[in-house]
Amino acid sequence: MENLMTYLDKYAMLIVKTGVNVQKDDLVQLDISVNQAPLARLIVKKAYEAGASQVVLRWTDDTILREQVENMDIEELRTVPEYKQTEMEEMIKRRISRISVVSQDPGVFSGVAKERIEAYQQYDRQLLFGLRQAAAANRISWTVVAASEASWAAKVFPELPAAEQVDALWDAIFKATKIYEADPVKAWSLHEKRLQEKAAMMNQEQFQALHYQAPGTDLTIGLPENHIWDSARSINEKGFEFMANMPTEEIFTAPDRRVADGVVSSTKPLAYAGQVITGIKLTFKDGAIIDVKADQGEEALKSLVAMDEGSKHLGEAALVPDPSPISQSRITFFSTLYDENASNHLAIGNAYAFNLANGVEMTEKELAEHGLNRSKNHVDFMIGSDKMNIDGIRKDGSRVAIFRNGDWA
Repeated sequence: MENLMTYLDKYAMLIVKTGVNVQKDDLVQLDISVNQAPLARLIVKKAYEAGASQVVLRWTDDTILREQVENMDIEELRTVPEYKQTEMEEMIKRRISRISVVSQDPGVFSGVAKERIEAYQQYDRQLLFGLRQAAAANRISWTVVAASEASWAAKVFPELPAAEQVDALWDAIFKATKIYEADPVKAWSLHEKRLQEKAAMMNQEQFQALHYQAPGTDLTIGLPENHIWDSARSINEKGFEFMANMPTEEIFTAPDRRVADGVVSSTKPLAYAGQVITGIKLTFKDGAIIDVKADQGEEALKSLVAMDEGSKHLGEAALVPDPSPISQSRITFFSTLYDENASNHLAIGNAYAFNLANGVEMTEKELAEHGLNRSKNHVDFMIGSDKMNIDGIRKDGSRVAIFRNGDWA
């Protein structure tokens, strides 16, 4: 791609300024693939220019990770060493600003024994649990973005010659994150304002429940009293704004984990635990998943749902109009970061505390008492299409059309 470094420079600036909004003396953690060294160098440079006190790098490598998962002693694989847990706790205590750059091959663990994948997932959840809880309460600034890598690009653009795939994925990423705009930071500010207007409209209504209808889907979920619809723009405990993921086209809230009845079917593949799961169909009763089916990856999905009690319940409901740019690109990214912003979606697992009035000040027990799901998981799956209708149900039982044929009514 011509001018790649110019676009990467703008991308790094957006990640630092809009993504985590680095402030003077912030401690920044960057998780990124070893294959993304040029972008990593630019992010580090921009972070220090913004006043970061230190940037801590955590390099990732798909090939090495697969070797570890296949060959380590399984007990060591699932156990977090004390020094790593201590380091993570220190990062949380110092209120890191966390940047995650995802570029993983969606099928990195394809063919690996199920019990080994589960052991690694147990390790990952345990290591990051405290960090995810801090993020869910907006105690830290965090952002998730993507980078084009050969193995991922080949999955997204199999019809292109191999030499063109990485550039094609970079082009899609830059379009989705507004890097081709003259001023991406300003463009994001305007985009975020529009999303906040939709969230304000839903907050004013305070629906008691949502009813989803589409081919393969007839599901009603409850919403807790004083729930809050939000967009990816958040405010950390120091009062600074940050953007939790880029791109974003969603507004979202926390459902009531005690109220979900019916069936819901996925409309896009889910990349989870290094595997691709397709054709998801979940049946709910009294808030809990009681039946799990999938055309591909059913065992991985069942394993996810059985992980803990919270994995049987929902932790997020997000609205994304089908006419959104990512949806209209007609690209399946095999990445939740992108595919969730092309489609209405739900999440299995943990709810965000900030989706409830005063939730960030509540204990875990209090959040559960108010209906918010608690879990070590948070896995989004996509359910939207141009055939989806959604009604909001008020306390008096009256209905309001929210979505018709996949778009705002």
